Amino acid sequence: MRAVWKGAVTFGLVNVPVKLYTATEDHDVSLHQVHDEDGGRIRYQRKCEVCGKVVDYKNIDKAYDDGEQTVVITDDDLKSLPAERSREIEVVEFVPSEQIDPIMFDRSYYLEPDSASSKAYVLLRETLESTDRTAIVQMALRQKTRLAALRVHGDVLMVQTLLWSDEVRAAEFASLDEPVKISAKELDLSKQLVESLVSDFDPEQYVDEYQQELRTLITAKLEQGEGVDTAATFGEEPEEEGGEVIDLMEALRQSIAAKRESGGGSGAKSTGSSKKKAGSKAPAKSTGTRKRAASE
Repeated sequence: MRAVWKGAVTFGLVNVPVKLYTATEDHDVSLHQVHDEDGGRIRYQRKCEVCGKVVDYKNIDKAYDDGEQTVVITDDDLKSLPAERSREIEVVEFVPSEQIDPIMFDRSYYLEPDSASSKAYVLLRETLESTDRTAIVQMALRQKTRLAALRVHGDVLMVQTLLWSDEVRAAEFASLDEPVKISAKELDLSKQLVESLVSDFDPEQYVDEYQQELRTLITAKLEQGEGVDTAATFGEEPEEEGGEVIDLMEALRQSIAAKRESGGGSGAKSTGSSKKKAGSKAPAKSTGTRKRAASE
């Protein structure tokens, strides 16, 4: 990994030199656009509307237009801002970890010690662990002031940038204003269904099936050409059932019965036919559940 930022975590008079690394990566297959008639690559040009010339990235500045005037902002202008020059991740407060709503999380970064001694780094890590607190920090990163959560991930400190409060939309839906009566029996059956699916979360059980199938399709086309038989590659699609309407109670009963038949049980991790192997084709449509894959 390549460090994207270097600076220091500061809380009080304590200074912890760190390097910042992007913690996640995109695994999607990269596709580009082509002309459907001849397969020619579609490319976009950055053309100046004044002189008509195609402009290189190095000759492009940013600008703000208020409707009457335009102000050009160069890269040097942006780098001169006090916040951008700061190399500090400043701790502003320590809060109970459960108070941070996951909806506010944006990007994740690992922090690596950047000094001869990692004592201050380890001290901060163990302090956060022992107090069950998360540090709320402010920092400048990629020409933006960021609010972030600094927490422990395994043996590593990590920073997760947070959305600002006005970037999180309010969830206001008129359809939820009307009171809905849930019977005790419906709630009991729903709880039974939840218990039949209780397990410990293991992210390695899950795979991105769309990307797997896309890679399979690309391989088949490379080997067989454009006339690839998708039915032979992926298997026949199961027949879609008609729009039969089942009431909520009956849907819950059938779901619980199906889970019992497949060998699932309360508090146990399913390893029977309901668990899907990595890369396999789903045998049937499942309503309200996320597809999962496991190595058996």
